[in-house]
Amino acid sequence: MLPQIADFQAEVDALRAVLLPVPDADWARPTLFKAWTINDILQHLHDGDLLAAASASGGDPFAQRRARAAGLTRVEDTRQRLGNPTGRVLLDLWHAKATELCSILAGLSPDARLKWAGPDMGVRMFTTARQMETWAHGQAIYDLLGVKREPTARLRNIAEIGVRTYGWTFINRKQELPGPAPYVRLTGPSGDIWEWNDPSPDNSVTGDSLEFCQVVTQTRNVADTALVVAGAPATTWMRIAQCFAGPPEEPPPPGVRLA
Repeated sequence: MLPQIADFQAEVDALRAVLLPVPDADWARPTLFKAWTINDILQHLHDGDLLAAASASGGDPFAQRRARAAGLTRVEDTRQRLGNPTGRVLLDLWHAKATELCSILAGLSPDARLKWAGPDMGVRMFTTARQMETWAHGQAIYDLLGVKREPTARLRNIAEIGVRTYGWTFINRKQELPGPAPYVRLTGPSGDIWEWNDPSPDNSVTGDSLEFCQVVTQTRNVADTALVVAGAPATTWMRIAQCFAGPPEEPPPPGVRLA
């Protein structure tokens, strides 16, 4: 089994552990992510896992599940299609489907290509994208509950997809790339150094892996981190970095989603 699949399962299990003691009444509290509630966030993750399972099966099921009802917001559409499960019922549904998705992915050839909202992806990066979504949306829940989140080596996967989507950030916005992909040098949770691209003192991002992952997933504004960003391409990228599929999104304004 690909290690990314085990990491995705571990990310799911970690979020479940945080949510297990949360009273049902608190699931309707708005987070700092677009005022989505815990219910909204977990429904979104559950819907994404259902879509991912449809993609893994190939063909029409994926296209059918991607279709959205006209006139509804993303949250409203998801509620309608899922039947609006909430609280512990939703938690159990989501965890079971995410676990099933891990089993489906483990049964695929590592060379398989899967459809998604953006470009098609190999199984390894597709799985990482699901881990990234779980981790990123989970951050709003950790923030709301005031739970300290300990970084793990699983961040390496999210940093990887963050680096790889440098070009996607600009293509998705129909913008020209401001220059070559920056050199990225991060310190992992255990002190390991993670590096990507050719060293360049004039085009680089260096610092803590957690903060880099927070920026590329748009859970924090780069101005609220200690990342050292040098050069125009790197600076432009970090201001709007987006490692997830879908239409262009803006990061939170400075000072809004502080740890």
